[in-house]
Amino acid sequence: MGLLNRIHLKSDSEIESIKKSSLLVGKTLGEVAKLMRPGVPLFYIDQVAEDYIRANGGLPSCKGYRPYAGMPPFPSTLCLSVNSTVVHGIPNDYVLQEGDIVTADCVACLNGWHGDFAYTFEIGTVSEEKHLLVRRTYEALHHALDFAKVGNTIFDISQAVESYVKPFRYGVVKVLSGHGIGRSMHEKPDVPNFVPRTREERRWYKDEVIRPGMVFCIEPMIGMGTGEVLDDEAHWPVVMADRRPAAHFEHQVAINSQGKTEILSTYQYIEEALGINHK
Repeated sequence: MGLLNRIHLKSDSEIESIKKSSLLVGKTLGEVAKLMRPGVPLFYIDQVAEDYIRANGGLPSCKGYRPYAGMPPFPSTLCLSVNSTVVHGIPNDYVLQEGDIVTADCVACLNGWHGDFAYTFEIGTVSEEKHLLVRRTYEALHHALDFAKVGNTIFDISQAVESYVKPFRYGVVKVLSGHGIGRSMHEKPDVPNFVPRTREERRWYKDEVIRPGMVFCIEPMIGMGTGEVLDDEAHWPVVMADRRPAAHFEHQVAINSQGKTEILSTYQYIEEALGINHK
């Protein structure tokens, strides 16, 4: 297996370092949650997040990130994706409106280790169908977490997401996936939200047995419509082709040396700021 395809297994002490980075992300998103209301511009939310990360000894991992040559570097700290933008939305002067849904995806680097997770917010009062999309995507994530166990495979997680949202006739975004994480923001394994069935899909994604030392992100990206996205690699935002709303939640998990699964990320600070609890 080539170096680029190798899964980098982590020690328990390395997992603890990643957990500290993830905690910084959680606290940053707690600050972001306080701003998720009508009338607030996206660029201001992004600046608050960057200031918080830097004030607490971290670096914004996304800012300046370029996954491959020819792709423009990402210009901001947060990915703020509104309504039909599913991921990688660039904060700009757009002002949040009543009824929007917006995903804040945050990655922070602390002492050389990356923390990464996301949360979709409802702005004011949203439509019933948007509310259900957000709630069910959140539930799909937590359903999938139950399958992140030693002896299962990555595709068991994929199946859990896909089977949860299928009865609602939602579309799973297939060209994007969860991923391993550690010293690099994106590592192996890829964690798709569907079970690859075609030869082409199996070329993109490989099944892996879950084992001690793995650290990865599970992140359902679910569209209200088909799940197809606009194919435009020259620009960062990933937009649903049918322009219907999409939701995205993400958690970061680790398997320690004893084979125990730990959720490294937390929504505690977000939900305290919002005054809600999904559980």
